[in-house]
Amino acid sequence: MSNHPHIVCSSCGAINRVDLSQVAKAVCGKCKGAVYPPSPLELTASAFDRHVFKSGVPVLVDFWSPGCGPCQMMGPQFAEAAQALYPGVRLFKVNTQVEQALAGRFDIMSVPTLALFRNGKEIARQPGAMAKADIMRWVQGQILLAAHGN
Repeated sequence: MSNHPHIVCSSCGAINRVDLSQVAKAVCGKCKGAVYPPSPLELTASAFDRHVFKSGVPVLVDFWSPGCGPCQMMGPQFAEAAQALYPGVRLFKVNTQVEQALAGRFDIMSVPTLALFRNGKEIARQPGAMAKADIMRWVQGQILLAAHGN
């Protein structure tokens, strides 16, 4: 992974090249907003492909539903994992009740389901609620496996 990857702006969707060592201060060249805050961003179907497939850092997506108890329990853990994995992994959420077609496109059979993407490809998937430490361990392990071609 480059130390200056492409990052899609959280506000306007513009693609910016960002120095990861300075990402907390990074400002979008188009809208002048914060490019990449350390919190999960809720994605719509129209923004999904741009944010997930144009990202120069690995992306973790939480497919969830507001009526799901385990999803509600995992939500704060996912937000804490976003802070801990920042800036090396970007975290997003997709509400499957609102984005049913997107959930269908990715064959999401249960919620919550985590899907990890790297270089525009899904590299791993994990159904079920997880604590922050488990999310972090799973993500880091999967990224290492993908880096070694397993």
